Amino acid sequence: MSMAKKSAKAEEPMKLFYIFYSEERWNNWLSSLREADFEGDPDAEEMPPGFQTLQSFAEDITISVLKIVKLYQNERFSKEEALEKLGVVEGIVMRELPEDDDIAEFVGGVQISLLALFASCRSYLEGGYEGDPKALVKEGRKVAEDDPEAALEAAANLGAQMIAGGKWSATFLKSKDEPTIFDEWLAEIETISEAVASLKNFDEEPGEV
Repeated sequence: MSMAKKSAKAEEPMKLFYIFYSEERWNNWLSSLREADFEGDPDAEEMPPGFQTLQSFAEDITISVLKIVKLYQNERFSKEEALEKLGVVEGIVMRELPEDDDIAEFVGGVQISLLALFASCRSYLEGGYEGDPKALVKEGRKVAEDDPEAALEAAANLGAQMIAGGKWSATFLKSKDEPTIFDEWLAEIETISEAVASLKNFDEEPGEV
């Protein structure tokens, strides 16, 4: 066993103190969203600040989830541990808000996009993801309307490849057709690709959240 692996093994108890995403963090974001301005200035070119907060909210979840995968890549977690921790975060961020909550529609839209995040992470952890990226994009768009489950599988395969270090292309987002749910998943996969790059040197620090 290498010294690096011995060190990783020795630090295993520290995992118990690492929090990837908490109820408190989720509730703090919801509070920020409820206070955010989604109307904005009709004469301004920028998007209303509420949508900027919503984007940051989604990116924060994406980065938090990908930290789990990164620690799996660093041999800090087994596949089973990573899947378990992934499920914990998913349970927090995918819960449905009451219909009378003013931000329910906004959060619901983010949750639809996040389906690609969790599916991509599971596809990567389970292995077996394959397919030419361009072909996956074409297939996902083709079946999105009639078979969203198949479209999500295509998105998950593409997302897993990005997590594994695949190269994202902005051309994946270009389409002459009307946008579908698959395009929302592609936007999330682009966020995944950017987050993977930002976490290149990430490793566990005791007490960090």
